Amino acid sequence: MQIPLDNDLTKRYRAQFGTAILDAIEDRKQPYLVIAAAQLAEIARYSRDIEKFDLLEDYTAVDWPRREKRFDLIAILYSFPHNTRLRLKVPLADGETPASLVEIWPTANWLEREIFDMFGISFSGHPDMKRILLPEEWQGHPLRKDYDILQQDTAWVRENLGIESGQ
Repeated sequence: MQIPLDNDLTKRYRAQFGTAILDAIEDRKQPYLVIAAAQLAEIARYSRDIEKFDLLEDYTAVDWPRREKRFDLIAILYSFPHNTRLRLKVPLADGETPASLVEIWPTANWLEREIFDMFGISFSGHPDMKRILLPEEWQGHPLRKDYDILQQDTAWVRENLGIESGQ
């Protein structure tokens, strides 16, 4: 159940970034800040440097194909000094290119490549934006909800292994 979040942390973010903080919620006792994509890097840097969220614990996406902003990028941050987590949720339209977080948290390098590989979301300023899990010649992005995995698997196996897929 989502409830509005209005704690001291949220107030500091709202004071610093104003309307770039689109929403603040708590869901299953986890704090989320829904933020504008245009301020992602700035908010991430503030989170690391000022609020001491020094670890990018995970970074992923969720596909909502019927929404105008089809994707949610979700960064899970952890603060060692405060022993707490914060989630940054960034709504994105298909084709929108958020800023890379590699300069802020180097571990974003591989996580952003995974998001690109699985969802097709590219990150501006990423030093090596290419597939990380699938072969370069793979067509499409398997975690999009409109992706036909059986058709793609069959075609790739036929072209690259010279056999018919067992699916």
